[in-house]
Amino acid sequence: MTRKFGADLIAGLKKATLGTVCAAALSLSAGLAPATAQNLFAPVAYVNDKVVTNYELNQRIQFMSVLGSVPTRQAALDALIEDRLKQNEMERVGLELTDEQIAQGIQEFASRGNLRPEQFLNLMAREGVSAQTVRDFVGIGLLWREYARARFASKALVSEVEVDRALQNNGPSGGLRVLLSEIFLPARTPEERAQSEALAKQIASRPTIGAFAAAASEYSVAPSREKAGRMDWVNIGDLPPALRGTVAGLKPGEVTSPLSTENAIGMFQLRSVAETTAPTPKADAIKYAAYYIAGGRSEAALKRAATVKASVDSCEDLYTVAKNEPAEVLQIDTLPAGDIPNDVAIELAKLDPGEVSTALTRADGQTLVFLMMCSRSYGTTGEDDREQIRNQLQTQRLGALADSFVAEMRADATIVYP
Repeated sequence: MTRKFGADLIAGLKKATLGTVCAAALSLSAGLAPATAQNLFAPVAYVNDKVVTNYELNQRIQFMSVLGSVPTRQAALDALIEDRLKQNEMERVGLELTDEQIAQGIQEFASRGNLRPEQFLNLMAREGVSAQTVRDFVGIGLLWREYARARFASKALVSEVEVDRALQNNGPSGGLRVLLSEIFLPARTPEERAQSEALAKQIASRPTIGAFAAAASEYSVAPSREKAGRMDWVNIGDLPPALRGTVAGLKPGEVTSPLSTENAIGMFQLRSVAETTAPTPKADAIKYAAYYIAGGRSEAALKRAATVKASVDSCEDLYTVAKNEPAEVLQIDTLPAGDIPNDVAIELAKLDPGEVSTALTRADGQTLVFLMMCSRSYGTTGEDDREQIRNQLQTQRLGALADSFVAEMRADATIVYP
């Protein structure tokens, strides 16, 4: 299974978590020695009147690894604990799914990787993940979404004003510019990514503008840390698709969910919004150049970048700069906005044609990226479907309300680690 397939699957059910102890594992334990089986099913956590076993924890880690994630043991355990809390609540209100609903959920889940359900389950089995684990994962995700809609629908209503605002990024009546701050945390290894994910949660828990600026100055690895993470004004239509919709739904002071890039995790805070008289359509294709300079952010590499910047006015000038070098040091592409790597797309959003960024590196920091904006092409500025925008905003709000409720349940629960 490719990491792209895993990413597609996770995106669709990232709020879902694994459920009850797997019945399939009981038959597996029949051939094990008593001590081994006992250790396999040893409790790793008690959540009120429910148990999380070592087997479930190992299954969750393996399942998410197959899907392309790199979960830490603690992160997997936290997710299982939240499962138990969700199960308790859904049992309290009498919610349950039929076998047909679960089968339909697995079919939808598998289709994200262009697989039939049986292909997906066979693939999981080859990787050591039981069919019951998949059913529990999908089932609790479906059931929790039903519960969240029923419980929080009245609190997640989206007003016409909010829909109008979201539409303004490409509507005929004008557009929006946004003032953002950014934090990029290192994620070059699985261990570093896990540490940064934990730090990102801490930063998001105190979403004041002052606290975010202080965290940017202390932890961010982006050059903007020297300005406490502050970015200049940018047209919302020029933001990468992965960020554009999220930012459109924020209020000043709110922070986006973490956005993964090649070797970092990005977070953005909305500081201010301004309306423009001219429409700001969405960029649907971008032409850009990347010239790769050995040495990372060393003095010599940065000096070379400054020399190149002084000698070029357009992307085509870079062909002259790189004419005696290997072909792979210069890349000039025209790509749909959604196909550009997130970190590159974020830097390009800050640039006008002919402008340059040297904020990125590759090869674990050993190569400096001289990134130049060539041009943007824009789609039509007709108004998006209002109902689609409303559904997107409502889904975001429901997710935030449900996450907050899970945090409350966890704070009130009795959780014991043997």
